[in-house]
Amino acid sequence: MNQREPIDGATREPVRDGLRSLIDLAGMHRRLLLAGLLATAADLASLGLIAASAYLITRAAEQPPLTALSIAIVGVRAFATGRGVFRYGERLAGHDVALRAQATTRERLYQALIPARPPGQRGADLLTRMVDDTDAVQDLLVRVLLPGVAAAVTGVAAIAIAAFLYPVAAVVLLAGLAVAGILLPGLATAAATRWSARIAPARAELAARVADLVHGAADLAAYGANPGALAAARAADARLARLERGQWWINATTSGAGMLVQGLTVVLVTLLAQAAGVDRVATAVLALSALVAFEPVLPLSAAAERLTGIVAALRRLREVRATPPAVTAPASPAPPPEPPLTVEVRDLVVRHAPGRAPALDGVSLTLTPGKRVALVGPSGAGKSTLLAALMRLVDHESGRILINGIDVRDLDPEDVRARITGLTQDPYVFRATLRDNLRLAGPEAGDEELAEAVRRARLEEWVARTGWDTELGEDARTVSGGQLQRLALARALLYNPPVLLLDEPAEALDEVTADALMADLLDVTHGRTTLLVTHRLRGLDQVDEIVVLEHGRVIQRGRHEDLVATPGYYRDLWRAEELTSRPAR
Repeated sequence: MNQREPIDGATREPVRDGLRSLIDLAGMHRRLLLAGLLATAADLASLGLIAASAYLITRAAEQPPLTALSIAIVGVRAFATGRGVFRYGERLAGHDVALRAQATTRERLYQALIPARPPGQRGADLLTRMVDDTDAVQDLLVRVLLPGVAAAVTGVAAIAIAAFLYPVAAVVLLAGLAVAGILLPGLATAAATRWSARIAPARAELAARVADLVHGAADLAAYGANPGALAAARAADARLARLERGQWWINATTSGAGMLVQGLTVVLVTLLAQAAGVDRVATAVLALSALVAFEPVLPLSAAAERLTGIVAALRRLREVRATPPAVTAPASPAPPPEPPLTVEVRDLVVRHAPGRAPALDGVSLTLTPGKRVALVGPSGAGKSTLLAALMRLVDHESGRILINGIDVRDLDPEDVRARITGLTQDPYVFRATLRDNLRLAGPEAGDEELAEAVRRARLEEWVARTGWDTELGEDARTVSGGQLQRLALARALLYNPPVLLLDEPAEALDEVTADALMADLLDVTHGRTTLLVTHRLRGLDQVDEIVVLEHGRVIQRGRHEDLVATPGYYRDLWRAEELTSRPAR
């Protein structure tokens, strides 16, 4: 958005999306209507209270019979009680709608991102959008929509009272309310637009800098890059502070101007009423009603200034929600197949972007129940891409993937992932207990099932030392590489998919740990349908078939003993591994 772009049709589009988020849930429109009615009733009660009080005080000074004041007395009590009740109800109903809408917005963002193509935003920027920008949906209702409706209705009521008592005063009040409720908010919007589109990215940039300082502290210290990183973070902080000061200056200026308009309007209404010979009671009611009529109108300048930030935030949320899904689910998915499963890959072609060379080019393989297949090849050969295609995390350009004869494109992607999944190349450890990290794969799993998964992953000794309820740091900071891989394996075994995928389980481990882990993997997957991606060949004599990929194509396939005896990539890699693992003399 251009920094000086007015709020036109293109800008109103994200606002409409935000309002749609408020009312999409069943019954939300009724809650929204109730909140609006309560907000309006509370402001009308305030206006009625001040008008009745002004009448009561000035009329009582004339010492009339008590019966002449009885209606005013009852009115004051009723308006005072009603104002508190209505305001409480408005806060309750309004925040209920706002929080529901905020939760709905976040849920939609989760659905847009999981699973999806890699988003174009950095992690810290995404976090900012998930936390700060989703607050915009709440503010759109609580700080813009409801106050605007209540201010409009209250202003009309105040003008009607003034017109009944002294029409000239109504014209003056109308002019004052128009300046405070329309002109000043318009000026605030125009002035704030130049800042709002820059504040959210600046906040995201600061979050990214801070995240780099926290998560990259060791690397920054190791390479002496701390001063530069700190300087960049300070510069981002200073830029955000400068932008926010400018925004608050706009708010303060428009608020002060609004109060000045309020004061001038009340004084002018009072002077005109006195000059026209309006009686003291009516003059008091006019003056105080005019004063109170501005109370719901004055916050509109701040609301208009906030609206520019809301528009920018909603546009940023739309960018995230526009992230295309990893694959398109069929409108009417076929019933998912039941185990045992046979998975057939026929002439599969996967291309990550139009015009680029295919990551997979005519790959075929078959996984029958209980069969173990190993995928071997250099980095970039397409091994992980094949696993992603099987899990429906990427779509294929041509060819077919069949599960018990059913094309995966005819199945719900979630049903496919429930049957074909496993250990990913970069398993994630959440900042939670060891028990909770395991239960990610089996929320209903009991202690015996957890213990069995840990035992099969050869992790029982570490668990005994660490404890089930020990909190693990995020990003696997408190576990070693071998423990992380075994923890991920325990998750996969606990989930127990019909077809188990293992993507480079020994990656980045030392020789001894990698050999031990691979031996254990081959042991626990005996008799289980498994597709193993690995660059380590030791132990592959136990699998049923080895498929060698290079540049997205199958260049060799067969059993270990056959491939070792045949000139080619596999034999060369086997000999190189033998040489590097041979003890030095």
